[in-house]
Amino acid sequence: MKAQELRNKFIKFFLTKKHKQIPSASLIPENDPTVLFTTAGMHPLVPYLMGQSHPLGKRLCSVQKCLRTDDIDEVGDRRHFTFFEMLGNWSLGDYFKKEAIAWSFEFLTNKKWLGLDPQRIYISVFKGDQTAPMDKESIRLWQLVFKKVGIKAKLGERIFTYGKKENWWGPAGQSGPCGPDTEMFYDTGLPHDKKFGKFCHPNCQCGRFIEIWNDVFMEFNKKTDGNFETLKQKNVDTGLGLERAVALTEFIAGRIEEPDPFLTELFNSMIRIIELLSGKEYRKQQREFRIITDHLRASVFLLADGVEPSNKDRGYVLRRLIRRAIFKLSQLQIKNISEASLEISKEIIKVYQPFYKELMLNSPKILELIVREINKFTEALKNGMKYLDKAKVINGKTAFFVFETYGIPLDLSLELAIKRGEKFNKEEFERQFKKHQALSRKGAQQKFAGGLQDHSEQTTKLHTATHLLHAALRKVLGEEVHQVGSNITAERLRFDFTYPNKLTVDQLSQIEKLVNKIIKKNIKVECQTMLLKEALKAGALAFFGQKYPEKVKVYKIDSFSLEVCGGPHVDFTGKIGSFKIIKEEAVGTGKRRLYAKTS
Repeated sequence: MKAQELRNKFIKFFLTKKHKQIPSASLIPENDPTVLFTTAGMHPLVPYLMGQSHPLGKRLCSVQKCLRTDDIDEVGDRRHFTFFEMLGNWSLGDYFKKEAIAWSFEFLTNKKWLGLDPQRIYISVFKGDQTAPMDKESIRLWQLVFKKVGIKAKLGERIFTYGKKENWWGPAGQSGPCGPDTEMFYDTGLPHDKKFGKFCHPNCQCGRFIEIWNDVFMEFNKKTDGNFETLKQKNVDTGLGLERAVALTEFIAGRIEEPDPFLTELFNSMIRIIELLSGKEYRKQQREFRIITDHLRASVFLLADGVEPSNKDRGYVLRRLIRRAIFKLSQLQIKNISEASLEISKEIIKVYQPFYKELMLNSPKILELIVREINKFTEALKNGMKYLDKAKVINGKTAFFVFETYGIPLDLSLELAIKRGEKFNKEEFERQFKKHQALSRKGAQQKFAGGLQDHSEQTTKLHTATHLLHAALRKVLGEEVHQVGSNITAERLRFDFTYPNKLTVDQLSQIEKLVNKIIKKNIKVECQTMLLKEALKAGALAFFGQKYPEKVKVYKIDSFSLEVCGGPHVDFTGKIGSFKIIKEEAVGTGKRRLYAKTS
């Protein structure tokens, strides 16, 4: 089954179940500093899972682009990706386990939809712990749906129980909605590898079972202190990975010899380009080919959503992805890496742009920034190699230093250490590297503590303040100014916008005074749900680079500000207190950034 056919079938199925389709959100989470990227389909829906009403109702479905870097080091097998597409459906306090389980089974096994053999479907459920009890209801419901097709689903044979690591999902950030889940696996019939254990089971790592779908029953909210509380409404959040599903259906149909997503149309044209340019075969060097295509695909999508390579936060992740891809291209002994990267990136845009129009729209900038980053890395690589050549010893600590300073991957340092005849234990080398990496990651996570999804009073004030700031910027600097990003913590707001020049002291003063004037007037913040086209016709701003659903919420502050937004907001501007700009800086070509706080 082709990817587009699968996307369409999934959406069509849930439209028949009275769901409304919502568009894919940006990979950059709006107003959520607890995570760097949109990591799951539910991420843009956090406010609605917490109880806010969604303009399109209580039943939603989407194809959401996602990016995760937690297991970036695992990329290279056939199961892990940094960028991926998640097909999902949601119930916001409407239906629950009974419907979700029945519909998942129907979509997977009915010949009108995926038509998988129900005899090959296996299930996992949450076995319970101090947070929540065993999910006996899901076990009972699965047994009922299997019974309808003549299968006796015994516990330990067809249905398996696991702990929180396997069968609990969320929150997307450090806090937020979460709950037990039930997962569906397909038995490929491939032989079990006993090095992974004596007996095979759905969560065995041997590759025989493929996880295809996950139904999350969001009953809890994890608070910032680590405690759990029961949500006001019970939600369903499901996710079916497009890459795995396409690979599985192609494998079952006999079009590929193994359920490898990199053999499907989502990757195979990029794989062929690398084979042509390198003279190497994918089947002989799968890890290198997979890392190159995965990392460049993720980079193209990040660039399309406005991320630029840099030494911090999202830009740092993007830089690392591009540089790892470049290093792997060099390992395949491709001479012109810049040309190869461009050719692969162009193919990625060609394959995905029919469904993601932003790729074609931003293709000149995407390709320009990839070339620029390659040129920068070539220089950094030279300097890093000089440092390593002079180093008395190349160990895990040295490797981490050149990784952080010059962007040189661990693999290259290891390779050089071996060539130099260094006497070291590889495991200890990697352990030292990971120890320093963990310390670095811990520091980065602290930057993202707190967040809007907690809906605290302070973050809500700052969120409304961003609307006032946006309007004030346009009034002082001109209507060509528009928002390209924002980030809110409990301490401050950060607002990115288009403007070619550094702001003068006088301009900053005017903007600040204008915002405080509206705050002082204590104007009512009004919210209205309307059709997107009507909102835009009325002059509402919707500049976040987002795709919006047919119906949206529009927040109005007198005649001063009118914006499409998911909320939350204060009810009167006077509750913001006072507004103070604390910093202004450049963040790329034609973009500026303001930091501000309220008191």
